[in-house]
Amino acid sequence: MSATALVVIDMQRDFCSPGGYADSAGMDVQRLREPIANIQRLLQAARSAGLLVVHTREGHLPDLSDCPPAKLARSVAAGAPIGSQGPLGRLLVRGEQGHDFVDALRPGAGEFVIDKPGYGAFHHTRLAQVLAAHDVERLILCGVTTEVCVHSTLREAVDRGFACTTVGDATAASDPALQAPALAMIGVEGGIFGRVRSTAELVAELVPPPDGVAGQLTTWGQAFSGA
Repeated sequence: MSATALVVIDMQRDFCSPGGYADSAGMDVQRLREPIANIQRLLQAARSAGLLVVHTREGHLPDLSDCPPAKLARSVAAGAPIGSQGPLGRLLVRGEQGHDFVDALRPGAGEFVIDKPGYGAFHHTRLAQVLAAHDVERLILCGVTTEVCVHSTLREAVDRGFACTTVGDATAASDPALQAPALAMIGVEGGIFGRVRSTAELVAELVPPPDGVAGQLTTWGQAFSGA
């Protein structure tokens, strides 16, 4: 377990609360809030198991100097220009109310917060250094959105040699029609991007079994290899 980290991706007000970026772009924020309860369960299990926990936030510097022109133009086309004023402050700008985490999923003491300017959590961040310093080899991924930031981080992680598990019911897509295909992509070619599991399955792997039934649950290594 010391080689495993839980990565909670972008559970911010800008994506999960009325008045934030996603809401301004016409997304269903209620749908994007649906994973919160399952992510709470994952956090509780990860903390009990002593896993490294990382929370990511997408957002930009106040002067938008780290926001590529193409990304800014895309946000304008979506109807939610990055940096424009909204009910929760400037959209996707660090330090604004919308940039912060939803109250139900605030980081605990000793947990890492990675602020990222892009969709993937490794791009222009210290995530790789944090994971290397803790000898992490396996990642559990959850959060929003499945088809963008979760997938971007997953693909970056796989290219860096991490064995990954995506928790399907602890993620949500901006469009419900994209959720199943985004998860299905992970398992092609024998699990090219790792494996997909449910919250219940992950909690069963992470939480120690009661005394006397240790043999009834697979070890993390067995579960990961498909044994």
